[in-house]
Amino acid sequence: MPIIRVDLAERSYEVVVECDELCVASELILAAGLAGRAAIITDATVERLHCRTLTATLAAAGISHSIHVVPPGEASKSLSQAEALCREMAVAGHDRTSFVIALGGGVVGDLAGFVASVFQRGIPYIQIPTTIVSQVDSSVGGKTGVNIPEGKNLVGTFHQPRLVIVDPATLRTLPDREFREGFAEVIKHAAIRDAAMLAELETLDPQSRNVPADLIARNIAIKARIVEDDEHETKGTRALLNFGHTIGHGIEAAVPYGKILHGEAISLGIRAALDLSCSHARLPVADARRILALLERFGLPVVLPEDISTALVLEKLARDKKFAAGKARFVVLTAAGSAHVTTHITREDMEAAIERLRQKP
Repeated sequence: MPIIRVDLAERSYEVVVECDELCVASELILAAGLAGRAAIITDATVERLHCRTLTATLAAAGISHSIHVVPPGEASKSLSQAEALCREMAVAGHDRTSFVIALGGGVVGDLAGFVASVFQRGIPYIQIPTTIVSQVDSSVGGKTGVNIPEGKNLVGTFHQPRLVIVDPATLRTLPDREFREGFAEVIKHAAIRDAAMLAELETLDPQSRNVPADLIARNIAIKARIVEDDEHETKGTRALLNFGHTIGHGIEAAVPYGKILHGEAISLGIRAALDLSCSHARLPVADARRILALLERFGLPVVLPEDISTALVLEKLARDKKFAAGKARFVVLTAAGSAHVTTHITREDMEAAIERLRQKP
């Protein structure tokens, strides 16, 4: 059972990775010192697939709970949905002794974590991520948030979970598109911190739903070490996790929610970042091609649809949190596994890179 500790002094916690762990989640919850009432926040799809397993183990352990279901999809990451959940929890009798369980993908994790951070001025929460994106990335690190029309995650908090339970078996229930999108974050981690992982991904069967627990744990460890060094993104280290996200978030925000999934937008953003890394950071073309080939191997998009306006993408990304004093903090690679942040990528550079996304690589 791979266990990754996120060492943040009094906010430290463990990430436990094991198949079929959802069936015994209550043992881990009690071991983490949580014994109050649980508010399970999930979406309608995950409720149907996994909620019964979770509630059975909670009931067996004597942990009382309520269930709060939101519609699936990015549109649920809103202030209005957060308010609705807080009101539901209040009506259900939750108080400062309660804790939240976020059961679902990145949308549920971000939303439930935000609700936990503000309900009763902050209560504990547990992440039980059920997608690759959330298992290898968003469930770890304590970033919570909701979207507003002006951009993604512009309203949020840092609120570390008390425990993260990762069950790779839940990935078997994902639709193909949602399964594939998660590998954008895996490829990102390899690109910025672990070039050796590229070779492992090149041998992995992209059609297999049996994602190795060790591979998930390896990704989580990369995220954990970066978070430990720069919890609140004040040193610049944590910004490395934004490789591909500056332009990727702009693309994601430029279309109606759901038209392009998060990982699909990040794939496009990674291709643009590779382009700019070659021209501005001397990334070897061979390294860029290798990473690009992995995106294509896992069925991720690398060509921007013509109906997505470059001007709108630029408008959306200019409102992103990755800008400081009007300058983009853009992550580039100097080699596979080696990344740094630069403020020397201009709006014109990004505009040209977005336009080149319209051409086949």
